[in-house]
Amino acid sequence: MKRTRAQKKAELVAHAEAVIEELLDWDEQTEQPNLRQIEEVVLRLRQRLGERLAGAVVEGQEAVQPAETPHCPNCGEAMRYKGRKWLDVESRVGALDLERGHYHCARCRSGFFPPGQTTGAVGQEVE
Repeated sequence: MKRTRAQKKAELVAHAEAVIEELLDWDEQTEQPNLRQIEEVVLRLRQRLGERLAGAVVEGQEAVQPAETPHCPNCGEAMRYKGRKWLDVESRVGALDLERGHYHCARCRSGFFPPGQTTGAVGQEVE
């Protein structure tokens, strides 16, 4: 079920607040951090927040099942809908764990996650 804007915003705000709390906790517990330590913590937290922001937008982009059955990009055979599966995607903002509609080609034994395609392996890009 597609989430509303208010639901997405509430989830993102809660995550952002948790990240801020983590930074403030670290700041209180770390005596006289140097710039490198501060940068490392901020970059790690920024990475997690960026992944969550991107994931929230990407999750809303894909329909449960496209109206037309996709055809295998390798052999052209009509692909069979196999339900929703988790897909680990490495994006420019970091790793995204997405639940997407998955299609399978019996002839090629290849998988497809609309709207882009992937081999289904962890770290593969989705177009």
